[in-house]
Amino acid sequence: MQTEAIILSAPRQLALGQVALKPAGPGDLLVRIDHSGISTGTEKLFWSGEMPPFPGMGYPLVPGYEAAGEVIEAGRDTGYKPGERVFVPGANCFEADERGPVFGLFGGASRMLVTDAKRVTRIDPGMGASGALLALAATARHAIAGPHASLPDLIVGHGVLGRLIARITLAMGAPAPMVWDVNPARQSGAQGYAVSHPDADTRRDYGCIIDASGAEGLIDQLVGRIARNGEVVLAGFYTKPLQFAFVPAFMREARLRIAAEWQPDDLIATRDLIDAGLLSLDGLITHHARPADAAAAYETAFSDADCLKMILDWETHA
Repeated sequence: MQTEAIILSAPRQLALGQVALKPAGPGDLLVRIDHSGISTGTEKLFWSGEMPPFPGMGYPLVPGYEAAGEVIEAGRDTGYKPGERVFVPGANCFEADERGPVFGLFGGASRMLVTDAKRVTRIDPGMGASGALLALAATARHAIAGPHASLPDLIVGHGVLGRLIARITLAMGAPAPMVWDVNPARQSGAQGYAVSHPDADTRRDYGCIIDASGAEGLIDQLVGRIARNGEVVLAGFYTKPLQFAFVPAFMREARLRIAAEWQPDDLIATRDLIDAGLLSLDGLITHHARPADAAAAYETAFSDADCLKMILDWETHA
């Protein structure tokens, strides 16, 4: 089966094109994608060519790990049926062609996908485009609900990830965290918590700080803001070696934790928070584009501070 997909043929060379899907097996689903999100973290690094060597990486590749759509065909062993709405965290389902292998890292930006049913998550049809945000919300949940995790009282970065971490913190019954952002365009839109420029915040006894910005050179500044035995959590993606001054961290007996990608239980727990009305995904999608306009959409997603989340609307694509 041929389908349209976003193809990144080389750094900064991206367009809508045709790819072939691998045959579906008895445990697979064929999903028609209606909405896929553009990640300003890892996808930006693949797009710019700055991503360090990563398993499964290569060009041409189909990006995207934020996709929501409808099951069109369900294998006999899946437990699904056509018509169900699902979130798909990417798929490696593309046949090699005259270009060579078409890498499915992450493989979600495609009109049709074949995926192992064990990878998808059922979602409420009423979620619409917001269904594509489930992985990002699960990533936020993983940062504060993993083993030995602490709920934050300071979050750095008021992009979509930072907003989701703050919302989930409140949904879990914790006090409202402070959120920092240096960009005035990102200082609005808070729901139940405060957003400040770091220079306007004098507090230096935070118990847990989560960096959701991925900015370089922040560790020393954050260590200077924690209490004794405080924790700094790195929830962004960092392409360069990290370093920090030892003595201030030593004096505080600081703890450093890295939050990696979400796990399946994070997806389920996050969906349950949404279904229970405890977590809202409203106000996070600011831009929409047609897949045919993907090149401009990716530029906007990565360069426009007013763009929190760009969604490609496959359902409107003729």
